[in-house]
Amino acid sequence: MTALAPGTAPTPTPQGGPGTASATQGVGPLLRAWRERRRVSQLELALRADSSARHISFVETGRSRPSEEMVLRLAEHLDVPVRERNALLLAAGYAPRYPETPLDDPALGAVREGMERLIRGYEPYPALVVDATYRVLAANRGISMLLDGVAEHLLEPPLNAMRLTLHPEGLAPRVRNLREWRGHLLEQMRRQIALHRSAPLRALYDEVAAYPVPASGAGEEPDEPVPYFALPLRIEHEGRTLSFISSISTFNTPMDVTVAELAIETLLPADPATVKYLHTLLP
Repeated sequence: MTALAPGTAPTPTPQGGPGTASATQGVGPLLRAWRERRRVSQLELALRADSSARHISFVETGRSRPSEEMVLRLAEHLDVPVRERNALLLAAGYAPRYPETPLDDPALGAVREGMERLIRGYEPYPALVVDATYRVLAANRGISMLLDGVAEHLLEPPLNAMRLTLHPEGLAPRVRNLREWRGHLLEQMRRQIALHRSAPLRALYDEVAAYPVPASGAGEEPDEPVPYFALPLRIEHEGRTLSFISSISTFNTPMDVTVAELAIETLLPADPATVKYLHTLLP
């Protein structure tokens, strides 16, 4: 697997959410849904947005049409995802503010090239780029090494990181602490679904949560206790157990839907033996 090259970017997957429901609802119910999801009162939101609880109430009930600036201000204070901010604007009768540029578009050349340099520079340690539904958009040699032995049908594009990890013909049989790692990944997806209400992400969650858990490797303990500072991914490779700590990075204040939904995951070696082995394997 290689880093993403121009012309290979998959089409972005539409994300279903409260803001992508029919715009005929009007912006008021959609804003109220986001406010309630964030557990913020009308008064608290009004104070944050330099408005009044009365005006927020009028907006939510449809008695007042918010300005474009107000819609964006409320969305900012409610931490509404960029894709859903466009939906709020449409529901309020305004044009979308944020473009959704294909990743292979020349306009995103700097983003694409920067991510490629980052994951290549991270070698020999594994790193990959995924979208909002965990489709793998780019990966380095460290990731390719871990995929040895994965079933061919799971390696057909578009690759999906959750399927690769949790499928019984994927990495799951080689994950030494599968029950813990599986629980971590499923909880991560549940949190994302609660924040974004993404129909494609919910469908993926239902699929991978239903996978049977292979008996081999599940619950095995390391030969010697290691003082990990975070839950490690412990995975077998050619008779050795490698340990990694996962770190996920996103873009700050994105102004494009595609960029907002990108995530770069890097796997940091969690012990000296893993460091030594990877430098030997991928010099």
